[in-house]
Amino acid sequence: MTTLIILTTCLTMVGLLAVTAVVADSRSELEEATFAGGCFWCMEPPFERLDGVRDVVSGYMGGTGDNPTYEDYAQKGHVEVIRITYDPSKVSYSELLDVFWRQIDPTDPNGQFVDRGPQYRSAIFYHNEDQKKLAEKSKKELAESGRFAKPVVTEIIEASRFYPAEHYHQDYYKNHVLKYKFYRYNSGRDQYLAKVWEQKRDQGMEQRKGNGSRKLSKEELKKRLSPMQYRVTQEDGTEPPFQNEYWNNKEPGIYVDVVSGEPLFSSIDKYDSGTGWPSFVRPLEPENIVEREDRSLFTTRTEVRSKQGDSHLGHVFPDGPKPTGLRYCMNSAALRFIPKEDLEKEGYGKYKQLFE
Repeated sequence: MTTLIILTTCLTMVGLLAVTAVVADSRSELEEATFAGGCFWCMEPPFERLDGVRDVVSGYMGGTGDNPTYEDYAQKGHVEVIRITYDPSKVSYSELLDVFWRQIDPTDPNGQFVDRGPQYRSAIFYHNEDQKKLAEKSKKELAESGRFAKPVVTEIIEASRFYPAEHYHQDYYKNHVLKYKFYRYNSGRDQYLAKVWEQKRDQGMEQRKGNGSRKLSKEELKKRLSPMQYRVTQEDGTEPPFQNEYWNNKEPGIYVDVVSGEPLFSSIDKYDSGTGWPSFVRPLEPENIVEREDRSLFTTRTEVRSKQGDSHLGHVFPDGPKPTGLRYCMNSAALRFIPKEDLEKEGYGKYKQLFE
């Protein structure tokens, strides 16, 4: 009996050690990235929507004083930052950098938008030499792109101790939706980003096929699209619920812009929201999605448009399921569905791995 007890105890200990090793190994595969881009409330959402990002936490970094709070972090020399924990096998550091640049004004050395002072300046806090090299390369390419008339002054700094911000700052955009939207709209951030990054409507539409592209006039679009497709994508219309093509579609595949063909959503992220429109928890390609303030219908909503096609797609709401808590409520008329078996021949072969 004693021998049996000892043997059972040993096996239990071995099992616990094995589980601990697996957990530790899993955690060791994750990496961290830290960015400063002004108000940390506004920096959380674009990264939390990325596939491969496990966690985004607002906090403080870069100063000399210990245990900063929201009341004294600036006096202690800290900057508002977000710490991103991500899986590099799903999203690369270079991709995180691309998203970062599209959230800030990298030419402003004295703050970001309505928030002024060194505590709001933009910065990349690198955690290793690889991140430093990629950050420097990315900054150099942006500076040489000709997109900005002024020099790119975003700092690249070695990461120091990270201090999480107070609980009420975390996920502020989810927990205080109206206050967050009011602040964001009045900060000037979205207006600036739209001016710098978004395609202007009067530049015409682009129809992309392979590596080529051509602009489509309104007359061409009216010939190519159905009346409902034109009304939704070009006139910001809304199709009837439960009476549209994809609201109940359960086939595996991806959804692309009916005008430009740019990939937008995946069936993997689609769910039944009960609204009668196709709904998704996240975009397939966040960089192909543009969000704008919509003050029509006597309320404030967030409109979703495609980047290249500039098509009106629908709206995004903060009442979706986990893990994002978002509901991208789209119009079927703005989308074209490509089944997984047709991805290769339609030119979207790289997405086949999603369904294998």
